[in-house]
Amino acid sequence: MLPSQPFLHSAVFAVTVLQALASDTFTAAVYEHAVILPDATDQPISHDDALALMNKNMDVLEGAIKEAAQQGAHIIVTPEDGIYGWRFTREAIYPYLEDIPDPAVNWIPCTDPTRFARAPVQERLSCMARNNSIYVVANIGDKKLCNSSDPSCPSDGRYQYNTDVVFDPEGKLVARYHKYNLFRRETQFDYPKEPEAVTFETPFGKFGIFTCFDILFREPAVVLVSELRVDTVLFPTAWMNVLPFLTAVEFHSAWAVGMGVNLLSANTHNTSFAMTGGGLFTPEGPAAYHYDSVTEEGHLLTANLSACPRLSPTYPPAVNWSSYATSIKNFLGENDTFSGAVQRDIFTFSELKHKAGNFTVCQGELCCHLVYQMSNKRKDEVYVIGAFDGLHGSLIKYHWQICTLLKCKSTDLNTCGQPVEMAQTKFEMFSLSGTFGTNYVFPEVLYSGVQLAPGEFEVLCDGRLESKHDTSKPLLTVTLFGRLYKKDLPHPLRTST
Repeated sequence: MLPSQPFLHSAVFAVTVLQALASDTFTAAVYEHAVILPDATDQPISHDDALALMNKNMDVLEGAIKEAAQQGAHIIVTPEDGIYGWRFTREAIYPYLEDIPDPAVNWIPCTDPTRFARAPVQERLSCMARNNSIYVVANIGDKKLCNSSDPSCPSDGRYQYNTDVVFDPEGKLVARYHKYNLFRRETQFDYPKEPEAVTFETPFGKFGIFTCFDILFREPAVVLVSELRVDTVLFPTAWMNVLPFLTAVEFHSAWAVGMGVNLLSANTHNTSFAMTGGGLFTPEGPAAYHYDSVTEEGHLLTANLSACPRLSPTYPPAVNWSSYATSIKNFLGENDTFSGAVQRDIFTFSELKHKAGNFTVCQGELCCHLVYQMSNKRKDEVYVIGAFDGLHGSLIKYHWQICTLLKCKSTDLNTCGQPVEMAQTKFEMFSLSGTFGTNYVFPEVLYSGVQLAPGEFEVLCDGRLESKHDTSKPLLTVTLFGRLYKKDLPHPLRTST
């Protein structure tokens, strides 16, 4: 798997670096991969059989990496679970794992594959990066032996981690990240004892990395952006879409806007598990995105991004998310309310009974204010304004503050908050704000057919999310999604304090 023309490779790599250094932009790629899954089993298979399956997936990923490089991409992100899937018990996943060393060892697996324990997956990923002169980001599994001297050591004598790796254009391992916030079904993996804040420098900015569920928590997501000041976040994910607020493209785009960084989101593609939706998201909105809940095909996206978005003249100004809403008094007579569930969260809703209105709805410490004008008031569609201020989650509980304008599934108010993908009503204008107790608020606008609205809304410095003009498509939701990390409950499963 060694490159046959090392001098040519070095020349190509040098040109790539010089091109990146000569510009304040770079070309990024993400690949949404329809993963070839193993047969579901509770029993381990052989290492050779595990590698055979992983090579099938890596064959597909290698094709995407070559195509991205041909399109001029400097970096490509591939999905969480993209090499072996997720159908595993703790025992069954073991043959798929490799021992991933600390990047400080300065290792190029492609040219030195026998330096450590056998690692054919890392070797092949390294060669993909080296042979195509591109940064390659992938998600694999790490294993680390432990013993009885470690009181946290699992009974089988090893730690198993959901792990992201990054190889640079020479094939060197430059980053390794162990997922800190495991989703409830990831019982095959262990929690790291401490959160990791993984960054690395490139000729086109400072990068950070985390995985899927991590995006909802302070560690590592907020730490990377607010404290370590990364320019771009790499985000392998296996995101199961949940309307009305947690569809991949809407939330990931909103997170990039709210945090003021680039987010390179690569999703796993599996329609039976509602997994789809990836993109290249910026502080100004999506540069490119893809959402396909019908076909079973993978998809490559590329786009040119600002290397240091905070230095861009178009970088959005700081927002005081509660400034405007705290100046608004309750509008009596316009806010008859009722309770409705979004998943298990009980919202306070108020129906928009007229073509235009001025509403305030409150729950807990949060008051949400909406000014709106519909293009047409249809009798067969109902919209509500809603507020939620409380803990979300069954086992792992974390605090949300949400203000939303949303379409109900039917004219029955009991359906308000249930998933809906299609609408017919357009709005001439909307303005949504809230008395948020946090600076971490993510603005979402979602159109009919689960489509984003790039360039059609803006966030004002006083915290208002406003339309710039008539909505070009019927509206599903307008949402300000806030996270009060300081009110999260302690994690019930981690061994660390």
